Amino acid sequence: SLSLSLSLIMGTLQTSCILSCKSSLNQTVTSPYLGVIRKVGFASLWRRTSKYRSLSLIRSVEDRNEDRGLRSSQDGSSTLEDDKKGPLLSTERDVSGSIVGFRLIPQSGDNKVIEFCDDQATDREEVTEDVEREEKIPTRVTRNIVFVTSEAAPYSKTGGLGDVCGSLPISLAAHGHRVMVVSPMYLHGDPSDKIYSQALDLECHVKVYCSGGVQEVAFFHEYRAGVDWVFVDHPSYHRPGNPYGDIFGAFGDNQFRFTLLCHAACEAPLVLPLGGFTYGEKCLFLVNDWHAGLVPVLLAAKYRPYGVYKDARSILVIHNLAHQGVEPAATYKNLGLPPEWYGALEWVFPTWARTHALDTGEAVNVLKGAIVTSDRILTVSQGYSWEITTAEGGYGLHELLSSRKIILNGITNGIDVTEWDPSLDEHIASHYTIHDLSGKVQCKIALQKELGLPVRPDCPLVGFIGRLDFQKGIDIILSATPELMQDDVQFVMLGSGEKQYEEWMRVTESFYKDKFRGWVGFNVPISHRITAGCDILLMPSRFEPCGLNQLYAMRYGTIPVVHSTGGLKDTVQNFNPYAQEGRGEGTGWTFSPLSRESMLAALKIAIETYRKHKSSWEGLMKRGMERDYTWDNAAVKYEQVFEWAFIDPPYVG
Repeated sequence: SLSLSLSLIMGTLQTSCILSCKSSLNQTVTSPYLGVIRKVGFASLWRRTSKYRSLSLIRSVEDRNEDRGLRSSQDGSSTLEDDKKGPLLSTERDVSGSIVGFRLIPQSGDNKVIEFCDDQATDREEVTEDVEREEKIPTRVTRNIVFVTSEAAPYSKTGGLGDVCGSLPISLAAHGHRVMVVSPMYLHGDPSDKIYSQALDLECHVKVYCSGGVQEVAFFHEYRAGVDWVFVDHPSYHRPGNPYGDIFGAFGDNQFRFTLLCHAACEAPLVLPLGGFTYGEKCLFLVNDWHAGLVPVLLAAKYRPYGVYKDARSILVIHNLAHQGVEPAATYKNLGLPPEWYGALEWVFPTWARTHALDTGEAVNVLKGAIVTSDRILTVSQGYSWEITTAEGGYGLHELLSSRKIILNGITNGIDVTEWDPSLDEHIASHYTIHDLSGKVQCKIALQKELGLPVRPDCPLVGFIGRLDFQKGIDIILSATPELMQDDVQFVMLGSGEKQYEEWMRVTESFYKDKFRGWVGFNVPISHRITAGCDILLMPSRFEPCGLNQLYAMRYGTIPVVHSTGGLKDTVQNFNPYAQEGRGEGTGWTFSPLSRESMLAALKIAIETYRKHKSSWEGLMKRGMERDYTWDNAAVKYEQVFEWAFIDPPYVG
C-alpha cells in the first residue's frame, strides 16, 4: 500500500495526518485536521494547507509493488497507477534518494502535469487555473454531547433546570454538535403522559447493578429539533407528582431513582444506535445537579479502569447548590460503585447539624462526588460561581469548590426568545416592539381588567412571579407590603409554595381590594400577561443562581428591581441617570443588603422615576429589550468551556 503523510508545520508544532491513497485520487477524502477535502484532487489539498510551511510525501512499499499498482522508475521516482487509466501520482527524488516533490498526472491522459515542490523559504502556492477556488470556511470542532438531567422541558419541568436542558441542547445542535439528552420517562397515569407520544421504544434493555440487585431499564427515543431525546423507562418513574415528590413531600427513593438514571446514561452512548450508529466512547457528558452527579464518578470508577470512556470528559453544571443528594453513609452500597471509591462521596456533618449525641454525622454526598471527579464545573451565572466558594453560599462545600476554582466558571442562562417575544406572544392582549411601545399600555389595561383592579394606565403596577418560600424573600415582601400600599401603586403576585404565604396573599387581597391581587398557583398565560402588563418586576431573592424572570421582564420592557445577588446582579445593571452625557445607562435597580428598608428604598426610586421622568423610563425599557440573552449566545460560551475540558487529561482518581 502507498500512504501519504501531510506534515503540517506551524511554528514549532508539527502534526501528521495519514491519508489513504485509493485507486483514484479524484475522490472525497476525510481528514481529522483538514475536514472534508472535496473532489478537486491534491491541488485543492495543497491550497488549503498553504499557510503551513511544508508538504512531504512518504511512501511505504510492500514486497510486491507491481501487484499493488506501485511502479518504481529507474531514476528513483515512484508512480501510483490506476488499473485502467494509467499512472496518477509520480514522486521526484534528489541524488540522496529523498523525496523533494511529486507530480499529479490527470486520469484523462492529458500531458498536463501538476507539480508540487517543497519550498520552505516562502509561503508561495502554485495552483493550476483549472481548479475552482473554494471559499475558506473556519474550522469548527463538533462533539458528541450527552446531557444527563432529571428534567427537560417540555417533557418535564419544575424550574430553571428544565428550561436549560430543554433549550441549550437545541442551540448546541444548531451549532453542528451531535446532542443527546437523557432524562427519566415520568408517567403519571393521566393525560399529561401524551407528551411522550412521539417517543419510540428502542427495544434496548440494559441491566443496572445497584441497590443490592439487578434492575432492568428500557430506552425510548424521540428525534426533535436536531436533538436525540432519550427517556429512561423504569417502574420507579411511574407515579403521580413532580419529578421529586408529591403533596406529601419528597419521594423516599429518590437516591435509587436517580442512581438508575446515571447508570443508564453511561450506557446509552455505547448501546443505542441512534440514527444508525452510536455516540461512542468519545463523549462530553454535561451532568446537571446532584441527580446526575454519579455520572462522572461512574466514568472514573467503573469504566476508565477497563479502557472505556478513556477519552470522554464530564462537565458538572450546578443550578442550585442547596440540593446535594445527601443520604446516610449506609446507602453507599446501593450506588453500584466499588468500595474503594467511598472517599469521593464521603461527607460528615458538623456537630451542630447532627440529630443526637450518638450521631456520627457520616453520610454520602452525591454532588460532592461530582465536584471531585468532574473535568470542569459550571454554574448558571458568573456571580453564583463566586458565591458558592464563600461560607455563606457554599452550603458546606465552599472549601472544596475553592480548591477547584481553576476549573470553575459561570455562564448566564439564556431564554427562549420564540416563547418570550412581545411582538408575537399569543398570551398577551397587544403586541409591541422596541420601536413601538404603545402595545404595552394596552397589555397593562387588559391585565387590570382581568384581575379586577381599577383601570389606571398611569398608576405604577408592580409584579412578582415565583415560589412563595424563604429563598424568594417572601417574608421581606410581607413585612414591606403595608408601607408600600400607602403609596399610590398596584401590586400583583403570582405563585404557590408555603401555605402560610398563600394564606397571607388571600388576606392581603381582601384588605387592599383596589391595590393588591394574589394568584395562588402557577399559570403560564397569566405569567406572560403579568410580565407584559406590569411596569416593575420585584425579585428580592436571598440567593438566585441565575434567575429567568428578570430576563423575561427586560425583554418585555418591564423594569426589574432585584436583590444584588447571583445571576440577578450579573444581568441587571443599576440605573445611572447621569451617564452617557445625561442619556443614562442601566436596565433596572439592584439593592443590598436584603432588608425591608433597602427594598422599599429601591422601589420608591423606581416609582418616582416612572412618574416624573418618562424619557428616562423609556430609555430603561429599551436598553433592557436590546439585551442579548438568547441561548445561541450562551451556547458559544459553552463551546469555549468544551475546548478547555479537552485540554487536560480526564479524571482517573
